Amino acid sequence: MSRTVYEEPRQIGSVDDCIFYHSMDLPNVGFVHGRWDLRNKEAEYLGHVDLQGKTVLEIGTASGHLCFFMERQGARVVAYDLSEKHSWDIVPYAANDMECIAVGSADKLHRLNNSFWFAHAAFHSQAKVVYGSVYDIPEDIGLYDIGMLGSILLHVRDPFLVLQLISSHVTDKIVVTDVRPPWKDELFSLFRKKQSINFLPDASTPEQYTTWWSLSPGLIVRFLKILGFVHFDLSYHNQLSHGREVGLYTLVASRKQPAPGEARAHGQSASDHFLFNAAQIGRRIGRGILRRMRIRR
Repeated sequence: MSRTVYEEPRQIGSVDDCIFYHSMDLPNVGFVHGRWDLRNKEAEYLGHVDLQGKTVLEIGTASGHLCFFMERQGARVVAYDLSEKHSWDIVPYAANDMECIAVGSADKLHRLNNSFWFAHAAFHSQAKVVYGSVYDIPEDIGLYDIGMLGSILLHVRDPFLVLQLISSHVTDKIVVTDVRPPWKDELFSLFRKKQSINFLPDASTPEQYTTWWSLSPGLIVRFLKILGFVHFDLSYHNQLSHGREVGLYTLVASRKQPAPGEARAHGQSASDHFLFNAAQIGRRIGRGILRRMRIRR
């Protein structure tokens, strides 16, 4: 990959010039607060994939918490993200002032990029950065063992195209983490034996212009099978966002079947998914009924 594609590191003097997406503990700085707190649960978020000696293309690094974690696990990481020169893939509500949103988004992106570089310096990171649209990844960015998409697909207009573009740069595995669909959607998906995709934008809520889809893990499996991936491990976990637990799933998709006798340390294969998920949904329904009974008392 040409060195000209990499960004020159920014020198950021203060956290006041930053917006942190991730809560982080920075060397010689201390705790900084962000929207998501993934601390001590990073391995779950990444599907417990082996990172030692691997090259990773991370899409949507934000403040870089996962980037720096992957480095500490022995990976060499190239982080790909938007800069203030690029626009969000936002829902074009007619009721919104799109120009005003674009200006505000550019400022937020600039300060978000600053948070990455501030943390990059604090950790003495060797990670490289490339800025651009996820729909226009430069060819000379090269090939990687692993592609990582952390809560990205729900924010893009064309999730299949994004997976197609990323997979062309991945030789071994893609890790997709996304927000778990509501249990009713999962139940419908399971018992109709169909993969669900729900279009979330609604004209009555134009302020919610950054999220497009709710995507079931079964749908992501189907997408990735088309793109040449043959083995899938699925796991569920909760992460903290604004202090509240949010249910997520992580799908680790491989281009090769595991070697005979190779045990999975974590997750379930796609063939295990129906029974595992049905049991989980049953427990979630039971908890919901118990909560309603307590309220009525």
